[in-house]
Amino acid sequence: MIEFLMPSLGADMEDGTLVEWKKKPGDWVNRGDIIAEVETQKGLIEIEIFDEGTISELLINEGEKVPVGTVMALLNPSGEALGTTKEKILNKKTIELQPTEEKITEPKYFEKEENLHIKASPLARRIAQENHIDLSKIKGTGPENAITKEDVEKAIETVHNKETFAETKKTEFPVESIRAAVASAMSKSNKEIPHYYLEKRIDLTKALSWLQEYNTRQEVKKRLLPVVLFIKATANALKEFPDLNAFWDNGLQLKKDINIGFVISLRKGGIIVPAIHQADLKSCDAIMDTLNDIIPRAKELKLRSSELSDSTLNITNIGEGGADSVFGIIYPPQVAIVGFGSISEQPFTDNGMIGIRPMVNVTLAGDHRATDGLTGSRFLTSLSKQLQNPESL
Repeated sequence: MIEFLMPSLGADMEDGTLVEWKKKPGDWVNRGDIIAEVETQKGLIEIEIFDEGTISELLINEGEKVPVGTVMALLNPSGEALGTTKEKILNKKTIELQPTEEKITEPKYFEKEENLHIKASPLARRIAQENHIDLSKIKGTGPENAITKEDVEKAIETVHNKETFAETKKTEFPVESIRAAVASAMSKSNKEIPHYYLEKRIDLTKALSWLQEYNTRQEVKKRLLPVVLFIKATANALKEFPDLNAFWDNGLQLKKDINIGFVISLRKGGIIVPAIHQADLKSCDAIMDTLNDIIPRAKELKLRSSELSDSTLNITNIGEGGADSVFGIIYPPQVAIVGFGSISEQPFTDNGMIGIRPMVNVTLAGDHRATDGLTGSRFLTSLSKQLQNPESL
């Protein structure tokens, strides 16, 4: 039997509220399937499952607050006697459905004695019954205050509007909650992680020239942004310095996959950091496709659990017209963060000649428990070499 646990979606998460199960007992699930939606400080998150099997039992009710690590469901893995389990589940479901069917054939509000004496037209009664409207809550406008068809229809509209409003409020997420989540993680980082900071100025002449030439051959929707080269160069450099692609959890734990977390600013304030999985193995075109998919969903807070929990190193990028440099704070349990400032024209010397070139200031914040300044400096040098050879990306 496999236990499906409430996942941790970051150092700032202690619990989440189960909003909806997307699967039911008896369903077969594959790795990567969405099994539930959970509300956290970062919004409504789709929770993936990373095992295969048949759902045996759902242990948590919708609407319950669930601490991280709590067993939420049980799965029968492939190879076990599923037929017996399915039979038990079907029998259980049949038993549970019986009282529900009785309630449907005889709505609860008709059990109230006072409803039997309410003046209402036969049509109004029928419409109320079909829509589960309590007649005692309606003020009649017909003769002798009798409830009419129009009165019931207004009541139905009122209920519908309230439900729509409640659903809207449920899917909206206050900026304050996201800021609180970020503040919690950053406070933990400043308290526990001994940061060191390095900065390197990188010439982007070759990278931007290659990018301009490449984009002239592409459709508008397929053109690359400079940040794609930043992500790819960072991922490639991490292959040379695996100690930076790691977590600190009772010691240094190297990560096999290079999943770049990309910091995205939200429209109403706050940030969220989804992961670009295996960025070192993706082409620049594939990274651009990922950004086009993930950025709109991040701004609407519609991300998957793996996109929020799998990052092994984060990148923060100021973009055009912003600050020259950005010094990030490490997101625990990661051990580094890379910051790219705004691209700007700056004086540059080459073989004694002074010129103006497009430059970017790149910073590295490292965890001194995991690496030191020498490792960090060599990493930035490697990143710069990657950007001097854009065709290799």
